[in-house]
Amino acid sequence: MKPLTQEWIEKAEGDFRTAGRELRAEPLPNYDAVCFHAQQCTEKYLKARLQETDIPVPKIHDLTALLDLLRSHDPELETLRFALGMLTDYAVAVRYPGFSADQAVAEEVYSLCEQVRQSIRQCLSLS
Repeated sequence: MKPLTQEWIEKAEGDFRTAGRELRAEPLPNYDAVCFHAQQCTEKYLKARLQETDIPVPKIHDLTALLDLLRSHDPELETLRFALGMLTDYAVAVRYPGFSADQAVAEEVYSLCEQVRQSIRQCLSLS
């Protein structure tokens, strides 16, 4: 595995751990933070896959656009399109007034992140 790919994975895993800790926090979990870090984890895993396949990594947050770049290399990832579409909005929406996640939303977003994380880890031959 390329060193830069490994760095993307380490950053992604940091976001995944942060999202999980915050989801389980007692008292006062920050559900917005769960959603943000779940999106960030997903984005970084997609970028790790791009890096590993020598596809230039754009500085964007649109997860479906990142998926489009991987389509020819990993067509099986197309099954994640709905999840990625859902997760994309959490890069920005939860950081500003106008939207606040509740426990149900945070749990759903975290679950979507887990699904994508596992799929990309398989593509990268990680356990």
